[in-house]
Amino acid sequence: MEYRRLTETDLQSLLALYKQLQPDDEDPSVEDSRIVWQEIEKDPNIHYYGAVDHGRVVSTCYAVYIPNLTRNNRGVCYIENVITDKDYRNRGLASKVIDMAVSFAKEKGCYKVILQSGIARVDAHRFYENKGFDGKSKKAFDMRLE
Repeated sequence: MEYRRLTETDLQSLLALYKQLQPDDEDPSVEDSRIVWQEIEKDPNIHYYGAVDHGRVVSTCYAVYIPNLTRNNRGVCYIENVITDKDYRNRGLASKVIDMAVSFAKEKGCYKVILQSGIARVDAHRFYENKGFDGKSKKAFDMRLE
């Protein structure tokens, strides 16, 4: 198992893993996803991390650094789309990819890391709290633009 920042060569495997995260979503075209990935790779503030087993992404998350004018100009890091393949769960993989994202936040001098999770994912919430995330400090809202 290797733990690393993902690259365009991981894209198809990453998209397959995301199907487990959002099974009802329509499959995006690989070409459209490649165009988006090229935008991602150009932005030094976006990093995708993964646990890769023999070329297959089996756990991932992404981290986005956001510059900030409060907190003495210390930024914020946002972690999203944490997923581990159903056949690889409970092995500590997600913990390691989240640790890579948190290290990125520390390198950028962030004062906090934000991680959102679906409201019904109680087991995931316990996992995040055990990682040091506080599920009671803020209330998140989102607006779906569909």
